[in-house]
Amino acid sequence: MRPRLEKLRASVRREPLSWLAAALAVAASVYVIGYPFMVVRYPPMTDLPFHASDVSIFRHYWDPTFGFDRQFTLQPFKVPYMSLYALGAILALALPMHVAVKAAAAITLAMLPAGLAVLFHGMKKSPLWGLLGLSAVWMHLTHWGFVNFVGAIGLFAMCVGFALLIVDRPTRGRQIGLALCLIAVFFTHLFRYPFALLAVFGSVVLVWPATRRLWPALWPTFPSVAIFLGWHFYPGKDKTDLGGHLAWTPERLKEIGSYLVDGFAGAAGVEEKLLFNRFLDLALVLGLSCAVWFVAQGRARRRSFREWWWGIAVTLLPFLLAGGFLFAFLMLPMRIGLWWYVYPRELTPALFILLAAVPDMPRQGWVRLCLVTALAVSAGRIGYHVAVQYHAFDQSTADFQAVVRHIPKAPRLMYLVFAHDGSTRTITPFIHLPAWVQAEKGGALSFHFSVWNVNPAAYRVGSPDVPPPVPERWEWQPHLFDVKRNGAWFDWFLVRRHDSPAHLFTADPSIEAVAQHGSWWLYRRAAPR
Repeated sequence: MRPRLEKLRASVRREPLSWLAAALAVAASVYVIGYPFMVVRYPPMTDLPFHASDVSIFRHYWDPTFGFDRQFTLQPFKVPYMSLYALGAILALALPMHVAVKAAAAITLAMLPAGLAVLFHGMKKSPLWGLLGLSAVWMHLTHWGFVNFVGAIGLFAMCVGFALLIVDRPTRGRQIGLALCLIAVFFTHLFRYPFALLAVFGSVVLVWPATRRLWPALWPTFPSVAIFLGWHFYPGKDKTDLGGHLAWTPERLKEIGSYLVDGFAGAAGVEEKLLFNRFLDLALVLGLSCAVWFVAQGRARRRSFREWWWGIAVTLLPFLLAGGFLFAFLMLPMRIGLWWYVYPRELTPALFILLAAVPDMPRQGWVRLCLVTALAVSAGRIGYHVAVQYHAFDQSTADFQAVVRHIPKAPRLMYLVFAHDGSTRTITPFIHLPAWVQAEKGGALSFHFSVWNVNPAAYRVGSPDVPPPVPERWEWQPHLFDVKRNGAWFDWFLVRRHDSPAHLFTADPSIEAVAQHGSWWLYRRAAPR
């Protein structure tokens, strides 16, 4: 330990500007990812409330006051989307639920710059380029709340980076890193695991003429492959025939813009796209400048065949991986079974991995500091813009925060969202907002993602504590609600509507008004069951 510390100190003394650039890159990442979460209690990420609910289920499963053990069964291996929920549950041991969920989401999103940094390191380029990964943090998928998927993209890049590091210079630490990283992909987003495994195999084969090594990077894949096979043959698991859904659809190329950056509407959306395009323009200019500098420094001279092959291979690699994701975008369906929004997701990893094609940074510390400063400022503007919109949402949900204070522990809550205005988001952030009640107070909801049985927490079959079934897309169609048919099981009713919803409950005289704050109305059954 002491020799390593001395070596680190010597490196800092020898290259202080490079280390200052690294500190600036870390600070910029913390700001861009963390600041938007800090200015809002409930972020306007459409699906995040149900991620919070799942975190709470694992955190409070054995707490009888939440009632989760009577309502759910845990299936963390059958449906292994566990990284975010396990991390959030651990953090919730010491933090309030809304803070723990936001912290877990921020850590998951931090895999984007971290994963890209490891990939650049594995390609023998400066890991400071990992700062480019901040461009993908606040894209369309994150605002939807697909945090597991986005975090797995960063872990995907990290796997490829570890594979390249291993075949360049095998060490036990690097091999353990690859093994753990592949396992992390599996438990973060299962659908990303086959992509990561293929990318690891493909990358080590691509650089084989330069390294003459395959086996050192292949055996670390065995633990995750064994876990994947165990999951694949797990009894009672639903199986979907992917082949029957594939179709070549080149006309989707016209849709690219709407699936990359589309978090906000109106003037906020225009500014969002402008800041994103400026960041990409900056990355392109800096990348081309580094290519010119690379040639001017003579770093391409007197290279051996293996060095030339390595340079060509790691330059082609991002294009090949991005091409694979683009192919998936053009081939996959919108829906596979209960899985929705399938093919649009592939654009984000395609663009993300393409960023790794930039050449290495110049070796001079002052140049690296200038490059990192430029990227940090540009990315910081994106983070600030998102924070402004999130803070505005915090103000517009003050009425929600006020009305839920009247709801007791473990309610049987029917929620109906009629009004979706009040935010700058393109996709309503109100549709699942009441799931925060379950996350913080327990109880049951009229709709939960568990109804699809694609959650690590599934409804307990035959339990009287499970809410009655509802039609598909129930949460999007509150006008279907009939108090006699749909409300008998529930004791509390939360409605978002600009005018009074009292007429919805007139057929059941046992239901009475409790509170109204802004556009949120709360009712309860006078004699709870």
